Amino acid sequence: MTSKIGNRFIPAFVFSSAIYAIVTPYLAILIRNLGYSPVWVGILLGINNGAGIAGPILFGSRADKTGNYRPCLIVSCILPALVAFPLILWVHPAVSAVLLALMAFGLRSTGSLIDAITTIQIGRTGNYGRVRVWGSISFILVTLFLQWTPFLKPNSAGNITLWIAITSCVSVIPILILPARLMRSVSYADEQTSNDAVPVKASVERPGRGKPFPVISKYIIGGFGVIFLCSFSMAIVYSYFPLYLTGVLQWDAVGLVFAVATASEVPLMFLSGALIRRYGSLPLLTLSASGICLRLLIWAFLPFKPWIIASQLLHSLCFGIFHPAAVYFTAGIFPAKKRGIGMSMYMALGTGLPSLIGNMAGGAIVAAAGYRFLFGLYAAVAGMAVLISGAMRFSGLGKEKGR
Repeated sequence: MTSKIGNRFIPAFVFSSAIYAIVTPYLAILIRNLGYSPVWVGILLGINNGAGIAGPILFGSRADKTGNYRPCLIVSCILPALVAFPLILWVHPAVSAVLLALMAFGLRSTGSLIDAITTIQIGRTGNYGRVRVWGSISFILVTLFLQWTPFLKPNSAGNITLWIAITSCVSVIPILILPARLMRSVSYADEQTSNDAVPVKASVERPGRGKPFPVISKYIIGGFGVIFLCSFSMAIVYSYFPLYLTGVLQWDAVGLVFAVATASEVPLMFLSGALIRRYGSLPLLTLSASGICLRLLIWAFLPFKPWIIASQLLHSLCFGIFHPAAVYFTAGIFPAKKRGIGMSMYMALGTGLPSLIGNMAGGAIVAAAGYRFLFGLYAAVAGMAVLISGAMRFSGLGKEKGR
C-alpha cells in the first residue's frame, strides 16, 4: 500500500524538479546577465536563500494548521512564474532583491511541502528515496534538454526567466489532480484505523531502539549542525560554480556538468532507504560531508575539465545520500501533525540559512581572493562537519540505526 501511495507523488517531484533544473544552474548566470557585479550577485543570491527560510516556515505552519496542503502548494508553485518577467523588466538592486525573495519564497516552500506530505502519506515503512529519485531523473532530462536545445537556449536573462515561468506553471498540475485525502496531514493508513487526531509528542524516538530523545538534545543539535555545515559548503556549488565554469574556465557546459552530477545521485538515492535502515542517517551524513570536502578540494587544486567532470560524480554523496538522510533525520523528530513545520525547519535551518550566509560571504571572498580560495575555504567547512559527526559517533550518538 505504501509503495502505491508513494507513486502518486512521483509527478509532483517530476514537475517541481523541472523548476530546480532551471534555477539551480542558471539563477546566478541570470543575475550576472542583469549587469550585477560578483559582490552583488552574492548579496542577491543570499537574499534569495534567506527568503527560503521564511517561506517554508510560513507555508508549513499554515498547512499544519489547516491540515490541507493543497492551497499552500498551489500558491508556492505559481509564485516563481509571477515574478519571473518583472525580474528582467525592472533592474534595480532593491526591486531585484524583493523579486528574488518572492521566487525563493515559493520555490523552497514547494520542495519542503512536497517532502512533508510525501513522508506523511508513505509512513515509516515507505521509501522516500525511491519516490524522490524521479525528481532527480526529471532534473537530468531538463538540464540536458537546455544544454542542447536549439530553441530558447538559456544563455540570456530573458530566456532563463521564460523557462522559469513555464516550468513553474506546469508544476501546479499534479498538485491539482492529487486526491484530497493525499493532501491532508493525516496519512491514509491512519484514517483507516482511527478518526482520532494524531497526538503531538515532545520528543523524538531514538532510531532503532524506540526510546525518546528530548527535542533539545545533543543528538538533534549535532545532527542539524552537520546538516547546516554541509549545506553551507554546498551553497557555492549551485551559485558560484556555474560562474566559475563560464567565466574562469570559459566552458559553456553548465547543463552538462549538472546533468552528470544529478545522474550520479540517482542510484544511491534509489537505495537510500535500505542504506539508512542499515547504517542510520548520521553515518550517511558523515559520508556526505566527506564527499563535499573532496569535491571542493578538486575544484580548488585540479581545475581541469576531466577532473571537474569526475568531481561531479561525488554529487552521489553530496546530495543523493545527503538529502534522503537529512529528510529521514527530520521526519524522525517531528510527528505527522507537525511535519509541515518540521520540514520547513529543515529547509530553513538546514539549507536556507547556511545558503544565505554561504552565498553572501562567497561574493566577498571571490572579489577579494578568487574562486580557488573560495573552494578551499568551503572544503574546510565541510571538514568541520566530518569532525562533528565523528565526535558524535565516538560518543555513541552516531551509532543509532534507522527505525
